[in-house]
Amino acid sequence: MTEMVFGTVPVRAGEPILPRWWRTVDRWALSSVLLLFAVGLLLGLAASVPLAEKNGLDPFYYVTRQAVFGTVALAVMVLVSMLSPVQVRRLGVLGFVGAFVALMLLPVFGTDFGKGAVRWFSFGFASVQPSEFLKPCFVVIAAWLMAAAQDLGGPPGRFYSFVLAVVVVLLLALQPDFGQASLVLFSWGVMYFVAGAPFLLLTLLAGLTVAGGLFAYNASEHFARRINGFLSPEIDPRTQIGYATNAIQEGGFFGVGVGEGTVKWSLPDAHTDFIIAVAAEEYGLVLVLLIIALYASVVLSSLWRLLRERDPFTRLAGAGLACAFGVQALINMGVAVRLLPAKGMTLPFVSYGGSSVIASGIALGMLLALTRARPQGQIGDILARRGR
Repeated sequence: MTEMVFGTVPVRAGEPILPRWWRTVDRWALSSVLLLFAVGLLLGLAASVPLAEKNGLDPFYYVTRQAVFGTVALAVMVLVSMLSPVQVRRLGVLGFVGAFVALMLLPVFGTDFGKGAVRWFSFGFASVQPSEFLKPCFVVIAAWLMAAAQDLGGPPGRFYSFVLAVVVVLLLALQPDFGQASLVLFSWGVMYFVAGAPFLLLTLLAGLTVAGGLFAYNASEHFARRINGFLSPEIDPRTQIGYATNAIQEGGFFGVGVGEGTVKWSLPDAHTDFIIAVAAEEYGLVLVLLIIALYASVVLSSLWRLLRERDPFTRLAGAGLACAFGVQALINMGVAVRLLPAKGMTLPFVSYGGSSVIASGIALGMLLALTRARPQGQIGDILARRGR
């Protein structure tokens, strides 16, 4: 009956999964992600060598590990992108349960690696950051709850998703990890807006967020120190922000040249949180603009395809994943140019890291799965049918 009323998108009977995946996937977003990973390896060749030498390792130790992590992440991304929306929802629910339990166990079994925030499980040969995997899974389960609220006689899914968001944000704030907490709250707000939340309610939630920030400023020395450093009119040249700001200024339009940068020898996180400073110094504004364009292409291409999607869960989850991906990149680069206070957040697919890269692969795999062209998946079918 649905096909008779709304029409269908042509389906090729018996088509193998790989050709069908290639025909329906968002190839523009996929290509942009592959280019971001390639840029990450290029920058890793410069940014990680000083750290490897400092730790007495092979000069390309971290680059090799990044290539391995990235290969696994891309393979996971492709596999997840082949799932149906229902399978993505199931994966999100299972992943959320696992990541949530791991997050609760962090105070007991976690470590801070001397950074003042207990965010990782250390296994000696590798470490895992549960919050990285929690983000995409939270988006999926929150979208599922909000979509269920739109059914006749459905549960109060919006309220349940809000309670879930508050619990997750509180757990992240206790680490403390205010950057990830802000990202989770932002992605929930995007989905709530797409689901049709009243503007007055969104304004109230924004006010509560500001109040929460003020409370965190007064209650957390870690948070207050970062805010004070951000608001200070002068930049201490010996801090990470000072080194990054100087590197960006020195790079100019075309950069100082490949391998000629000096910031990588001063910044302990040059290969992770401040890798954009290495890009700006050695390759200049040209490469930075290319990186920004690649992130924008993933977000805009995904949102454009979601505009034609009529399934509520797919629209909500896709919008949340796309915006979270773009905002994480925006936060990372905003910190480097001192537009935002330091957050300790990686640049997706570009910064070094196992958990962040693989979690980004899962998130983008979910997004690619949700934005694939599929029968009965586009509202254009309805409009075309009604216009006849």
